[in-house]
Amino acid sequence: MSRQAILDEIQTYADELIAIRRDIHAHPETRFEEVRTAGIVAEKLRAWGLEVTEKVGVTGVVATVQGRRPGQRAIGLRADMDALFIEEANDVPHRSTVPGKMHACGHDGHTAMLLGAARYLSENRDFAGTVHFIFQPAEEAGTGAPAMIRDGLFERFPVDSVYGLHNSPGLAVGRFATRPGPVLAGSDFWGVTFRGTGGHGGAAPHLATDATVVLGQFLLAVHTILPRNLHPTESAALSVGHVSGGAFNSPNVMPSEVVVRGTARSFSPETQATIRRRLKELAEALAGAQGCTAEFAYDVLCPPTVNTAEKIPVAKAAAAAVVGEAAVGEVELSTGGEDFAFMLREKPGVFMRIGNGEASGNLHTPVYDFNDEALALGSAYWVSLVREELGLDA
Repeated sequence: MSRQAILDEIQTYADELIAIRRDIHAHPETRFEEVRTAGIVAEKLRAWGLEVTEKVGVTGVVATVQGRRPGQRAIGLRADMDALFIEEANDVPHRSTVPGKMHACGHDGHTAMLLGAARYLSENRDFAGTVHFIFQPAEEAGTGAPAMIRDGLFERFPVDSVYGLHNSPGLAVGRFATRPGPVLAGSDFWGVTFRGTGGHGGAAPHLATDATVVLGQFLLAVHTILPRNLHPTESAALSVGHVSGGAFNSPNVMPSEVVVRGTARSFSPETQATIRRRLKELAEALAGAQGCTAEFAYDVLCPPTVNTAEKIPVAKAAAAAVVGEAAVGEVELSTGGEDFAFMLREKPGVFMRIGNGEASGNLHTPVYDFNDEALALGSAYWVSLVREELGLDA
């Protein structure tokens, strides 16, 4: 069957994929709570004749299809299922029905695209080997991929290579992009709790050790770490995302404790270590100068996402078979994070980007929505990838 014929066949059930995607979008589930989503995935896969294993890594689902031709090789295709803690602002029929949660990163679309490929490959098994469809929970927490791996993902479902696919707002629908080597940064969380005595901010501020002064100095000092500790050409990101302290209804009370939390992104263990060390040193030194204390925490979430160079031609050829070589480009290095990195540390593979268009809103914003025009293209890419790895063209 020709590559165009594959896309044409997937288009015949594109409306069903759109309905699945919008249903998942309307009922978002966050980290390790993807029970309803996983149930939909498992039900569809079984109806299409695939072998299904549920509760891999808590709420993950893995489905398997065997090709009709003899062959021992196997590949894994991975999609994420979880949503974010964001209140949706879109006025659409499939708007989130869950307060404070929405699919603001397109995992609903990723799930639907992989389902489309699973249906096609179950009905068209003219390939040699095995395909494992990996539906992963908790990507946004950076803990879903490790949970599946700890649960024996690659021992129970052995693969020779593994591939991921993520939508990209700003990249036109009908375009794909990736790059060899590092493609996304390692992602970490950090936090500091500053403690002082607190006190009466009006009557006796001179009797207090003021944690808010330390906080103010620290917030400024954080942004000196990268430009004054890393080589100017070294890429990294360091941001503050949470500050809390005191009681809103007691502005005359100096808090005895304030908290600041943020994220750090880096592409090497050396850079990560430098950021971690300097955050701790600054927190403790600034706190000590004001008679306060600092409790520092640094949580390593996921490593950099590093594509396997020798698999790049395979992934690009698969995309080009769907949209043409001219529509397959190289994505810029990004300090975004992705826990698919854990899978790429275990097996060779590629993390590919698919265009989501200009009007879809940015990722992780209340106005984002997955572009349904990309669904069939993404499913066709997965099928084309199987043909490249396990098919007659391999």
